[in-house]
Amino acid sequence: MTDSADVVVAGCGATAFGAFRDGSTPRDWVLRCAREALDDAGLEPAAVDAVVVGSESDFFSLQLAPGALLTDEIGLVPCPVMRVEMGGGTGGAAVRAGFMHIRSGLHRCVLVIGFEHAASHLSGDDMRMLYGLSFDADIDGMAGATAANLYALSMAEHMRVHGTTQAQLAAVSVKNHGNARANPGAHKPMAISVADVLSSRPVSTPYKLLDCSIISDGAAAFVLTAGDVARDRTRPRVLVTGSGCASDHVRLGDRAEPHRFRSKERSGRAACAMAGILQPAQQIDVAEIYDAFTGAELQGIEALGLAPEGEAGVALEAGEFGRDGRLPVNLSGGLIGQGGAPGATGVMQIVTLTRLLQGRYWPGLQPQRRLATALADAHGGIATVSFTHVLEARDG
Repeated sequence: MTDSADVVVAGCGATAFGAFRDGSTPRDWVLRCAREALDDAGLEPAAVDAVVVGSESDFFSLQLAPGALLTDEIGLVPCPVMRVEMGGGTGGAAVRAGFMHIRSGLHRCVLVIGFEHAASHLSGDDMRMLYGLSFDADIDGMAGATAANLYALSMAEHMRVHGTTQAQLAAVSVKNHGNARANPGAHKPMAISVADVLSSRPVSTPYKLLDCSIISDGAAAFVLTAGDVARDRTRPRVLVTGSGCASDHVRLGDRAEPHRFRSKERSGRAACAMAGILQPAQQIDVAEIYDAFTGAELQGIEALGLAPEGEAGVALEAGEFGRDGRLPVNLSGGLIGQGGAPGATGVMQIVTLTRLLQGRYWPGLQPQRRLATALADAHGGIATVSFTHVLEARDG
């Protein structure tokens, strides 16, 4: 049975992630994936009654007010449009905004778009400077602190408290780069070993170069509808059954336990409670976790209740989060392997998980067993603001 209050992912579309130097722009990428999402949903553009656009920074795209422009380019004027941003969690914020549009009854068919032009037209130094300003610009950014420094401080404390090892961090990189090899849309597919990661160039202790995610260009989109609008009954219907969001202190030094992602703990609990998930480690079948750095994946797994605190590294080494493990994490390759286009990342997670739940993801990555429940996780800052979504497959 379908309830009109259900929030359904009716169709998906996405570009590859990469560094696009072919003369294309976000206009091209967004138009392409928006059309793909509508076609996938079996809906005409006229069915859309609202648009949500996620884009982290106008400095990246060099386009102020991109929401209005892209709505016009897609041909959806006079639809209402909302642009959202929340650092690296921007895509997750767009998902939540779209969910709220439908769940509230305000709209019945929402096109959710995420994009970023972050890899191909700004220098690495410019990107590092801009990301430094995405924390506390006066205190962290102007003092020269980078994202790598702050993530590294958080992880170093996790290692001190729990004994997490650099080899365990490296195993995340091996897994995610390896998964990306079977993802034709991935930016950084690599066949590497733990030794390769450990011998790569130091960035900020404990992180080495291959512990870091990569900045990408890209776009993704999906159509959310009320339950009685979605049409396709030939494949499992994917519902967003839980949504959570929470925040933490911006400055890492203001946190009592800087190694814990407290906002993610709260966001995850809220999303799971809404979805009726009581034991995430047993009830979640597959997850996309925000892996800005290798350690952030382990911290996220623990914060979301997918492994006991301090034990994610051991579980990872045992294969629990691999392709054939009990709970595959980042089958897409995550930010480390697939790439990180901040405005698009959280949206792409929904595209990935929807296709996985419907059994139509990339052949080399689609698990053979049936997947019923998935979790998407994105955050901005050092898990300063977190977004968690639970997706469930239902028979059409």
